[in-house]
Amino acid sequence: MNAVDRVAELLRERNRIDAELSSCIGRPALTGHLGEWIAAKVFGIALETSRGINGRFRDGRTVDVKWYPKREGLLDLKQEGPDLYLVLAGPKVPPASSRGTTRPLVIDAVYLFDAAAIVAALRARGRRIGTASSVRAELWEAAEIYPRHNPSFPLTSEQREQLALFGS
Repeated sequence: MNAVDRVAELLRERNRIDAELSSCIGRPALTGHLGEWIAAKVFGIALETSRGINGRFRDGRTVDVKWYPKREGLLDLKQEGPDLYLVLAGPKVPPASSRGTTRPLVIDAVYLFDAAAIVAALRARGRRIGTASSVRAELWEAAEIYPRHNPSFPLTSEQREQLALFGS
């Protein structure tokens, strides 16, 4: 079998799997939609269709959910955004070329950023706010709520077990 035949065969299989995932979540099986669905189920977020936010926590705070298969220290931010950014992330890696690598859809860590605080911290350092904003490692560490225990947003045992299902 040549490379084109093999890739075509694999894409047919991927399309079959994506169709099954879509039937589970009710939306196309794209990383963003899958992340929003997982976050809604694990964290009790009520999903919305408003532009700029993905949903609300039970306490009413708005949230924008991101799923980054690799944590490269970058975060897509908005000037006028939600109250919080909830980031599902795969393994921490330095920014580099994607040649010869993969991006499996895994969740090794979860981060909860206060939107106003992260934007203010970046502005104070003269950083730009927008797509792929560079966020210092200590801000990522402070925002981590899984697997590390964070008293500002404690997770239940059930939430931890659910997130572990998606780990690498």
